Amino acid sequence: MNLKQARYIRTIAREGSITEAAKKLYVSQPSLSQMLRQVEEEAGLPLFERSPFRPTFAGERYLHAADVMLNASEILTTELEEIRLGNSGRLRLGISRQRAASLLPGVLPRFSRLYPHLVLELREEGSATLERMLQEGEVDLAFASTNPVTQGLEYHLVQRETIGILAGRESPLAARLSTGTPIRLDSLREGPFVALKTGHNMRVIQDLLFRENSMKPPVYLETDSMETALQVTATSSCYMLISDALAPSGSPFYPLREHENLRHFYACFRQGYPVPPYTRAFLDLVREEVARRESRAAGEADR
Repeated sequence: MNLKQARYIRTIAREGSITEAAKKLYVSQPSLSQMLRQVEEEAGLPLFERSPFRPTFAGERYLHAADVMLNASEILTTELEEIRLGNSGRLRLGISRQRAASLLPGVLPRFSRLYPHLVLELREEGSATLERMLQEGEVDLAFASTNPVTQGLEYHLVQRETIGILAGRESPLAARLSTGTPIRLDSLREGPFVALKTGHNMRVIQDLLFRENSMKPPVYLETDSMETALQVTATSSCYMLISDALAPSGSPFYPLREHENLRHFYACFRQGYPVPPYTRAFLDLVREEVARRESRAAGEADR
């Protein structure tokens, strides 16, 4: 059975005759009769009694299967049209755990109101991993703090970042300088530092800056958790290399003097692949949320 046969035979049953069904279908009666004979020959059973014209038991089973097929086809056609129009679909999103925790609570409620039928699949990984996943087609959209140089990816700037030192409240630096004062990294050779483990974007930056400044400061704690690192640093006399975008509001933060940061927060797509409207809408909402958070942080700083 194919969809055309299913539709024709269902019409024959509904109209109660081949003549009326042919009129309904805008086909000739002989061609419709021939199609029915072919189907019955393939089935090895008659699907209709001819006098009076009504389905046999085999015909009833055939019509049940035809209804299932045609209903499934109609549902699929509707779903594909919704996807084509951008009203539904699937967004496979990649983002770091820290960024997800800070941005998604403000973005997802608004996004779900815009696209209530969209399926969102979330992958929380580090920036380097997210770029690889995007290249390999495992995610559709990635938000990463990165240097936008990977071939085959398209980058859209979401937020510029400043790299600096998060100082613990008990640290000598916090006691000596007001927050926001630029400092030299080599002034903290004695540490101690809290560090993220290898594989994190900030660890890549940290290792590079330590090499450039010929530094090997003591490491008080090494962890995979950004939240743990931030909490331990804030409540100790330690330091941590961090982006200003991730530094807790109100914590002592000191930009690095004479350091040009090349890594910023980007939305990333694969080049050459269509970007559905809902994906661009998600990016717009993230940009709005970032701008809202920056505005709130600026207001708190002024107070």
